[in-house]
Amino acid sequence: MKIKTLSTLLVLMSLNGVAHAEKQMIDYFLPMEPQGPLVSEGIWGETNALPRDIQNGIEDPTLKTWCYWDGAIVKADDDRYHMYACCWAQTNSHNAGWRVASKAMHAVSDNPIGPYKHIGLTWPHWKEGAGGNVIGLRMHDGRYAMVTSEITDGEVFVSDSPDGPFEHLGTIQVDYNGFKEGLGRYYKEPRHMSNVQILLRPDGRYMLVPRSASILISEDGILGPYKIVTERIYKGMPEIPQKRMEDPSVWYSGGMYHMTVNYHIDNVTYHFSSEDGIHDWKYRGIAFRNDGDFFKYTDGTVNHWPIVQRMTVFVEDGHPTHFLFSVIDSRKGEDGPNDKNGSKIVMMPFDGEAFDRDMQNIVAAEKAAEKGNK
Repeated sequence: MKIKTLSTLLVLMSLNGVAHAEKQMIDYFLPMEPQGPLVSEGIWGETNALPRDIQNGIEDPTLKTWCYWDGAIVKADDDRYHMYACCWAQTNSHNAGWRVASKAMHAVSDNPIGPYKHIGLTWPHWKEGAGGNVIGLRMHDGRYAMVTSEITDGEVFVSDSPDGPFEHLGTIQVDYNGFKEGLGRYYKEPRHMSNVQILLRPDGRYMLVPRSASILISEDGILGPYKIVTERIYKGMPEIPQKRMEDPSVWYSGGMYHMTVNYHIDNVTYHFSSEDGIHDWKYRGIAFRNDGDFFKYTDGTVNHWPIVQRMTVFVEDGHPTHFLFSVIDSRKGEDGPNDKNGSKIVMMPFDGEAFDRDMQNIVAAEKAAEKGNK
């Protein structure tokens, strides 16, 4: 007997002998507590995105300056939450914004859900601030790092302070290790790295996951060289589309590694896990799908965002507590310059303690079943 997803059966193995209900990752997301009144008037957006909490995450509610996309959060020693993300001027369409005009930025909040205050661009002295697929993280040596890819080659900027200044450390290096180049770099010219996520492993190494959802490991620091050590983790899995997958997010919690990967054609994101982060990745079910009442507030109000991408995770005290989603109120091609459509970053709370506990029980049940079959 093999257990492949969280939804295939009840987990019967627990310390108190009580069966856990069937769940997939999507079931652990929680309603959003509004950080202010839900607003409909005087802000951008189609009716599907109204009313909404303009203090959740980050947005420019009147679109006087910015649209926002990408992003990751770091909690700093000052106990503030620092969001490192992308923005572009509303004078660009969405497609022009993320493809050519995206710039790396920094925002800060006293609360993980927001509101986040836009502090400024993080490296305006380098290529006029260019940055795509921007994420932030804390390095093993304690410094703060920002990573950019997609519209740049794949660079790392570092600072001793979460507020910067961020200086260019260098460009990520890849050792293809006998694998195809496309597993490390985007298949389109100019073959930049894309969708780069970097995770600090408990063993002291750096783990990089690019658009391909392959695993790359560095023994020598955040710049690498990163050696490709696996194919796409979902390769050959019959439940998973084998093309057009993107936007992987990776984290470590509950004693195991997790990854989500998005199939943007259907706006479905899949969840995988591995005990060592390299071998034996297993499909665990649906992480997110955009065809229901997912973006729900505690009062029952629901926002429906046509495009939801770039999901990343925030882990605090060892558990995932919030996920960031980049959202737009229209189809990408319908968002033109200086119109009423826009994009923002939404923060969704997540019951990470329950998720990690139930995942540990799932893995324990799998091991028991495998042992019983020997």
